[in-house]
Amino acid sequence: MWNDDKTVEGAVRQKNKGLIFNAAKKEFVTFGFKGASIKRIAERAGLPRTNIHYYFADKEDLYRQLLSDILQVWNSSFGNFSVTDEPKVALRAYIRAKVLFSQTDPDASRLFASEIIHGAPFLHDYLQTDFRLWVTEKVSIINTWQAQGKIKPVNAYHVLFIIWSATQHYADFACQVTAAMAKPSLTDEDFEQVVDSLTQIILTGIGLPV
Repeated sequence: MWNDDKTVEGAVRQKNKGLIFNAAKKEFVTFGFKGASIKRIAERAGLPRTNIHYYFADKEDLYRQLLSDILQVWNSSFGNFSVTDEPKVALRAYIRAKVLFSQTDPDASRLFASEIIHGAPFLHDYLQTDFRLWVTEKVSIINTWQAQGKIKPVNAYHVLFIIWSATQHYADFACQVTAAMAKPSLTDEDFEQVVDSLTQIILTGIGLPV
């Protein structure tokens, strides 16, 4: 019985934190960190304000945990690849995952972009530690693929930068994209075309057949 209670409690906690994170993303994207309100986040989430304070110490704690959750999801999409993987398969999957993140959770990308544009006040330590280690590992994988003759000798950092900027563009600059294409919004088919186009451009650019 005790274990069942713990399981239920864990499921409720996960559900509530998910509701809070989704509401917080919209609030922080709309008003920025300083203008965001815990009261409005609670209203967006459909939860009592006390629930927010039950899971998070204050607005800053919520913001930091939200950023951490976004980064964990993003990094996991490229976290299991190794030098033994074929670069075409690995990079194709990474590009697709990043594009679909822009489709299904654009506010996450916009929130991260806003944090970086403002000098990363809350992500500074992360960028100098865990993020740098993550990037170093991925750069090492790409460099190994180059040494093995599997891809062209290009700067591995810029391969990552191009993937990030190209895929996140469809979230961060969505209104520009839809205006240029004369569409109210992008469809599932549009995003599949984005995946195909970016995959072709990036992979052929580093010497991989598509």
